[in-house]
Amino acid sequence: MTRMILSAFAMSCVGHQSAGVWNRDDDASTRYTDLDHWTGLARLLDDGGFDALFLADVLGTYDVYGGSRDEAVRSAIQVPVNDPILAVSAMAAATTHLGFGVTVSTTYEQPYALARRMTTLDHLTRGRIGWNVVTGYLDSAAKNLGFTTQIPHDTRYDIADEYLDVCYKLWEHSWAEDAVIRAGGVYADPAKVRDIGHLGEHYTVPGAFLCEPSPQRTPVVFQAGASPRGRRFAARHAEAVFVIGPTPEAVRGTVDALRAEVAAAGRDPHSVKVIAGLTAIVRPDASEARALLDDYRASASTTGALALFGGWTGVDLSGLPGDAPLTHVTTDANRSALDLFTRDADRTWTVDELARFVSIGGRGPVLAGDPITVADELQRWQETAGVDGFNFMYVTMPGTFEDLTEHLVPELRRRGLVPDRPAEPGTLRERLGTGDGARLPAGHRAWDLTIPATEPVSPG
Repeated sequence: MTRMILSAFAMSCVGHQSAGVWNRDDDASTRYTDLDHWTGLARLLDDGGFDALFLADVLGTYDVYGGSRDEAVRSAIQVPVNDPILAVSAMAAATTHLGFGVTVSTTYEQPYALARRMTTLDHLTRGRIGWNVVTGYLDSAAKNLGFTTQIPHDTRYDIADEYLDVCYKLWEHSWAEDAVIRAGGVYADPAKVRDIGHLGEHYTVPGAFLCEPSPQRTPVVFQAGASPRGRRFAARHAEAVFVIGPTPEAVRGTVDALRAEVAAAGRDPHSVKVIAGLTAIVRPDASEARALLDDYRASASTTGALALFGGWTGVDLSGLPGDAPLTHVTTDANRSALDLFTRDADRTWTVDELARFVSIGGRGPVLAGDPITVADELQRWQETAGVDGFNFMYVTMPGTFEDLTEHLVPELRRRGLVPDRPAEPGTLRERLGTGDGARLPAGHRAWDLTIPATEPVSPG
């Protein structure tokens, strides 16, 4: 039986993937500024058998719909939004096994600073941290972070390639395995701490890393871009890739294309875990679950959903009639988000259909049923799409995750798809099975890099 990876998808904001549902009495998303909100969620997931909590992030507002950010602000569409990293150490202290994937863009921060922050988290979580590498897609973020406009899509990935190389040199090559001594009054051997001497097209980083090696050294590398350039980036760097699509048949094409790119990069195509995003509403009775989904859709904001879609794609649908069909355009925003609806071979989407679909669960499919029927569907996804697990989006916080841990996980365990809680804590890389123990696998890009040889440093 194939092991199924379980990840929870959240964001440090009021409204994440289900527009306007925060306004319901059974939703606690407005508590996103309370630390107890996050430590409680982490304990729920840890005790409930989830492998990881994946935290999304954006650095700008969704200001495409209607030509302004007004609808995003009105409906709390990923604004206000806090930094996802700062709660991770507290969540790690409250849990034993749960891993954490945090989203950070390579476009707006120097790699030397980010590498230190991620290593600090790897130490504090005892090796349970992963980095979702994104390049950004919001024009509003670019303008507020010193750019006159968004850097072109493929160029952002070119920059990210070098960014990751700098980080690998810092994490894996600056401090030798035996550099830290902690004996005889010597904490670390200076001869075993080396400058990385990086001089590239986008970054110059001459010196040594600031941090001693952490349990994983390099955090688990996640990636979520499904464009051709994004897949090439994933093939070089990623250990796990998030994908999204309306059906397992549609997702299979993305998975096959990704695995082909991984093989072309000289890596085992199945060494990269593929995790599909979806929403699952699980109740003891299937009719109850379907009724709950109908209730959710009735309380969701369709204009908020279109503001969300506009932010993803850079396409403003505010002036179109509800029955207008979607057509493809090329933008420098999130191309895979637009392709999902405009290049669907099975149907032509209208604006109203899109708004209703996106209002609950964003771009992903929504499953509603009892534990047996939902587990059956997840297995069908695994077999048909060839995915290794699922990134579960929520409708209500924490209600969706409470139902998943109470009703769905026991059924998955009964089928042998999800293991019992491990006896001993381990690293996120070990839990996902993406590396050689806690370290990056052989054949990964990081091991192809070298840094200049340096003369031993004389004592004194």
